[in-house]
Amino acid sequence: MLDRLYGASRGRGARAPDGRGHGVEDGESVPGRFARAYYESGETTWKDTTWLGVQTLKCPLDLWIYQELIHAVRPDLIVETGSWRGGSAHFMACICELLGRGDVVSIDIEPDASRPAHARVRYVVGPSTAPETVDLVRGLSAGKGAVMVVLDSDHRKAHVIEEMRAYGGLVTVGSYLIVEDTCINGHPVEGGFGPGPMEAVEEFLGEDPRFEVDRRWEKFMMTFNPRGFLKRTG
Repeated sequence: MLDRLYGASRGRGARAPDGRGHGVEDGESVPGRFARAYYESGETTWKDTTWLGVQTLKCPLDLWIYQELIHAVRPDLIVETGSWRGGSAHFMACICELLGRGDVVSIDIEPDASRPAHARVRYVVGPSTAPETVDLVRGLSAGKGAVMVVLDSDHRKAHVIEEMRAYGGLVTVGSYLIVEDTCINGHPVEGGFGPGPMEAVEEFLGEDPRFEVDRRWEKFMMTFNPRGFLKRTG
């Protein structure tokens, strides 16, 4: 069923791949229309979402999935690229705190003194793909029992796949590499964006057989990350 939910809006000319490699017109699905309406609400809805008073640019359905994933995987370390205001890092740290396990390393190119402090969060300022940043995170992940990675910085394909190559190897077997905002470039929103996260995922999967798409985590039918929950299986 999930293969029918995330495609391009009718009339925009873009088509998204389903699990068998075929295009599916999403204009016919209620979830697809809702996804577009929700995403395009912008400032009045998802950009006005907060976690404990901190702006958190996530779909709440995805946040719920994140807490399920964190509970299931019990990561010792979560690596996030794209801190923004720190809302999602704070959210994940709070879930880790409830579980009594796990820390978050959140990377952003811009400093922001207003990001919320949390004992389980370390903010790193710098380009996520810079060698010194990657080396720092590799050092922090060394010896960890379980590592999860969430990519949410520059959404252009070239940058996303560079991040996937840089951080994918840190993900432990059974854990997840989550590529956010695969919904853009007509999957089903922002049809004119150009190659982005979804296209990066497709290329990456063709070159790294250790990962596979796990669509169980799209069970709420509307997600910003269709085909973006990648489980490391080997």
